[in-house]
Amino acid sequence: MFVGFAAANVNHHQPSPTYDLGNAYILRHHITVLQRRSSCVHIRPTRKQMASFTFTDVPSDLAERGYDFRNTLVQLTDLTDYPLAECPNPPPAAMFVSSKYRNYAERVRDFRVYEDDVWIVTFPKSGTTWTEEMVWLINHDLDYETARNVKLNTRSTFLEFGAIADRYDVDTIALAANRERPRQIKSHLQLPLLPRQLWTVRPRIVYVARNPKDVAVSYFHHCQTLVGYRGDRGAFFDDLLNDRITFCPMIQHVLSFWALKDEPNVLFLTYESMKRDLRGLLPKVCQFLNKSYTDTQLDELAVHLSFSEMKKNPATNKHDMVQNTLKSNQREGAPFEFMRKGIVGDYRNEMPEEYSERFDQFVAEQTAGSDFKFDYE
Repeated sequence: MFVGFAAANVNHHQPSPTYDLGNAYILRHHITVLQRRSSCVHIRPTRKQMASFTFTDVPSDLAERGYDFRNTLVQLTDLTDYPLAECPNPPPAAMFVSSKYRNYAERVRDFRVYEDDVWIVTFPKSGTTWTEEMVWLINHDLDYETARNVKLNTRSTFLEFGAIADRYDVDTIALAANRERPRQIKSHLQLPLLPRQLWTVRPRIVYVARNPKDVAVSYFHHCQTLVGYRGDRGAFFDDLLNDRITFCPMIQHVLSFWALKDEPNVLFLTYESMKRDLRGLLPKVCQFLNKSYTDTQLDELAVHLSFSEMKKNPATNKHDMVQNTLKSNQREGAPFEFMRKGIVGDYRNEMPEEYSERFDQFVAEQTAGSDFKFDYE
């Protein structure tokens, strides 16, 4: 899921043996309380207008947890080239993110897109790494040698990492722009904040959705171990339900791409369908990427993409990134692997019934009027 950075190519504030932080997102300092419902404490946000966006600063009251950096809600206001402009309800979602993003939003919007790009877009913890490896191999003639020896972070660029990472000074937008073509680029941004040329140049886009309960559990473990989130499980679930975790709103992220599922350059997948029958899904992905392989080759690819094999592969399990991040968070030696369980329905083992019911209600409210249904099996 992450970009791999060579130390010689970046200037970062916090030294590390290698600059390979990838999917850390640096949600530390990003998570803050945004009271969205009328029954909550009122806040007086500061609104600032840019050419294409409105930024609403969100004051933090979580300083005691170490979240000292400021956050913002960024919302697209210029609907030029916006693919859902003729569907005004709901309006473009306002994304919760570090205030650092205000310095990069226009650059991302104006990012040059090429027709031979392949984009992987997901909400965090929805099978991004899995999908990146699958798409990269299919698009690169099943080059397993490179896939085992070159980190996925290097082969697939995390576009906005440098734009949201408060502790690190790295221009991942420039890195993505300068990658050798054909480029593979991944993003967790809400659809309205993605480059507008995606909708005019129309490169191939693979979107993956995952049920929000499993996302919540996986995201919590990720943020607690790699990002330094100090709240408990319930606090994290509350924040997700109130759209105050980086890249939220979670449900709108999925629904906006579901609205584009019939576009010829968009392939909409679900984590659960990939888990059920990845081998059966591979021909569909190959067809989308205009690639053809024999049944034997696809059998071999399915084995390589199995959870057990990817977990053993340091290039996909991000071993170096995890160890460096744990060290920077003073959690060296903590028993954590980037690819944790990969089980559908694992939320049943970790999510209290109270929160499971709250997520059910939240999803029902958010998906009202849509024919999209999350898969929990």
